[in-house]
Amino acid sequence: MNARSDISMTEEEVLRYELEVYKVKHRDLDEAITALQEKGTADALTLQRLKREKLALKDRIERIRDALTPDIIA
Repeated sequence: MNARSDISMTEEEVLRYELEVYKVKHRDLDEAITALQEKGTADALTLQRLKREKLALKDRIERIRDALTPDIIA
């Protein structure tokens, strides 16, 4: 019997885990972009690619947050 078969996560737990992973990646990209800009070692194309990737991560983070937040009918 596989030990991993006993581990099950709810959909909410999976989303919360993914949210944390994406937040860390987003922060790492932000730090990398800042470092490259300060050193002046990155070309414009590399910075543009990194910024686009960071924006895509931000969009994923927002979609997960929306999925985790229940709709409140006023």
